[in-house]
Amino acid sequence: MSLGTPEAAPPPRPPGDRVEGFVAAPPASRRPFTSLASLVLFIVFCGAGLLVSPLLVTAGYATLKPFFHWPASARSLAQNTFFQLLAQAVFYLFLVSYVYLVVVGYYRLPFWRGIGWKAPTREQAARSILTGIALTLAVALLSLRMPDRGEFPLEKMFSSPAAAYAIAAFAILIAPLMEELIFRGILFSFFEAKAGAGAAVVSTAVLFAAFHIQEYWGAWHHLILILVVGLTLSVTRAVTGWLTPSVIVHMTYNACLMAGLYVGTHRFHNLPQVMGS
Repeated sequence: MSLGTPEAAPPPRPPGDRVEGFVAAPPASRRPFTSLASLVLFIVFCGAGLLVSPLLVTAGYATLKPFFHWPASARSLAQNTFFQLLAQAVFYLFLVSYVYLVVVGYYRLPFWRGIGWKAPTREQAARSILTGIALTLAVALLSLRMPDRGEFPLEKMFSSPAAAYAIAAFAILIAPLMEELIFRGILFSFFEAKAGAGAAVVSTAVLFAAFHIQEYWGAWHHLILILVVGLTLSVTRAVTGWLTPSVIVHMTYNACLMAGLYVGTHRFHNLPQVMGS
């Protein structure tokens, strides 16, 4: 199965060809992951990675357990916050490796440019940070009008202050970059090439919300808020033409959420009371 014919990088655009302060990205047809074959292979790889990653982490734990005298059994790891975060990190490592091979090895493009990344100026970064703060305030106001939430699986991961710190670090430093690579990078490029930017915005926002269903199972109004977040991130991607702004907005949004939780729980020490468990 072919990934599609790789094309040479487009010639430099004129200095005036800009979108909201960012030099316009290459046309969608000249980006990786715009063919149906490349999308199918990506989905297959993701499915395999999701199955293999927890098995590798479990095997690693079972191998090291006798040396470090860890108390937990390998079978009990599934509900452990650190195990879940490590398994997700391993999956992301597989994912990045695959994307790198496709972008650099097949399309012969520089990796960062191939995935739509461009170092922002201070003004562009500040604009993206302010957008993330505004998004946090908008979601907070919307949540006040939502019905009382039910319990959901993500709450159970905040099992201790140490777990909360680990989740916060993961949510700010790793998840935004990887989720934006998947949704506003690979999937957005495909839908934009096939149906235009409008369809790409809606499709990736809906898929982004669907991706979080498992985390918020039982508290469905949270998915409405996630959809609002996804639409904002996808619109940011469409307007600027690059992945960078949506990553910064996403990081800022998650950082604001974690900062609010940190303050509201007295440095993650009153989690049961605040999280409702």
